[in-house]
Amino acid sequence: MKEQLAILKDVFEPELLEEIRLKAKYLKLKEGEVLLDIGQPVLYVPIVLKGSLKITRNNENGNELLLYYVGGNESCAMTFTCCMMRHASEVRAIAEEDSEGILIPIELMDEWMSKYPTWKSFVMRTIRMRFNELLRTIDGIAFHKLDERLVTYLKEKSKASGSALINLTHQQIADELATSRVVVSRLLKQLENQNKLLLYRNQIKLLSDM
Repeated sequence: MKEQLAILKDVFEPELLEEIRLKAKYLKLKEGEVLLDIGQPVLYVPIVLKGSLKITRNNENGNELLLYYVGGNESCAMTFTCCMMRHASEVRAIAEEDSEGILIPIELMDEWMSKYPTWKSFVMRTIRMRFNELLRTIDGIAFHKLDERLVTYLKEKSKASGSALINLTHQQIADELATSRVVVSRLLKQLENQNKLLLYRNQIKLLSDM
């Protein structure tokens, strides 16, 4: 696993990297595979090395709500809070694409917080970043029109995958934005007419004016 951990050499000190190599589990996920589901016990903290995870939860109507994405060198703040309090997971973590990562046993969390300054910084930075993303999600739902939320959603998808080509059906987008497929299709067509994107079968290509 030493080669896979090379991506973290600028994040953690050598001593911590060696502990990670000895105690963490290496993880490979196929696109669409669920790493953690709602209600499951949180036994590990995931760190993504390659690819990305989609973090979601269900709203009161049972619809899936997108919270944020976890990319390379990043982790999920919700797992931090759940494992520290020994609570079951309140979110679902799904591989957005074929991904690789490591799983840190939760019993190491407290020990590493006091032992390694870079681990404490990583945890606090992750929590702050995810909190800001959740605020943007709440703002989007509360204050922004659906067309604005759609544009933000597509940009976040593109950023998470590192590609202007997004492989999603209109129904999948509608599910994540808690709206209908018909509305999403209409808004996407409007964006295409504005030369902001191109629509293909189950694909969307963002253009530079997006």
